[in-house]
Amino acid sequence: MSRYALYLGCTVPVRGLNYELSARKVLDRLGIQVADLDGFACCGFPAKPLDWKAGLLMAARNLALAEAAGCDLLTLCSACTGTLTEAAHRLKEDARLRAWVNEELARQGKKYSGKVRVRHFARMLYEETGVERLKELVTRELTDLAVAPHYGCHYLKPSHLYDGFDDPENPHSLERLIEATGARVKHYEDEGQCCGGGILGFDEDTALLMTKQKLDHVVAAEVDAMVLICPFCAIMYEANQRRVEGLYNTAYKLPVLYYSQLLGLAMGMSLEEVGFKLNRVKSRKLAQLFRE
Repeated sequence: MSRYALYLGCTVPVRGLNYELSARKVLDRLGIQVADLDGFACCGFPAKPLDWKAGLLMAARNLALAEAAGCDLLTLCSACTGTLTEAAHRLKEDARLRAWVNEELARQGKKYSGKVRVRHFARMLYEETGVERLKELVTRELTDLAVAPHYGCHYLKPSHLYDGFDDPENPHSLERLIEATGARVKHYEDEGQCCGGGILGFDEDTALLMTKQKLDHVVAAEVDAMVLICPFCAIMYEANQRRVEGLYNTAYKLPVLYYSQLLGLAMGMSLEEVGFKLNRVKSRKLAQLFRE
């Protein structure tokens, strides 16, 4: 397929509006048009552990909507990416499973034949736009910024679903994307550790402890911000940051940026254009650098 439908999922429209806003701005600057399809619903991720068939049907319905519109899917959430990619893979390879899914989808007048490709926004930038092209579009090199990358779990795993485009144990794609903006990447202890979001619903204490440990390591690296590509990771590191500070009697005041915000700023956009007002932890350094 030759064009993308933008799949926002559940979290981005409610708790990641700055992600959506900055991603749309970046896509527009790159000349990449995306379709907004009516009828998209949850990807199925929350249902999958309880009832894999229900989760698969939820994913398949979204895939069917994209296929009917002649679109591949462009996703912002890493968990949505993983769920939809796995569903697309299974339904493409397993004709019997696809037949069962289509029996269920037929009740809603829908059908899926296995043609949709799913791509995370960051992977699309890395593979299809390319780092060199991004560098050409940078008008404001962010050389004064030192940032810590966070890949998250679902962006690269399970690795067999993602065609080996990056090494899940030693990734580099987000680092290269960050470097395209001129910002300096700083590595830190336990860089590949999970944000804790996957267990927040049933073991909050452990989830927030995982968040604390990661924040400790990032702050120790003396960075200006953390850069990530998943709205639920942002919930853990930004929305829950003050909560962790209260629980553990500490203070981080660590700004958390979506990569699309960082790239937008490097492309010459203002803080307002990339939704900086919606970031919960404000950065004085960023505010001073990009004050209009």
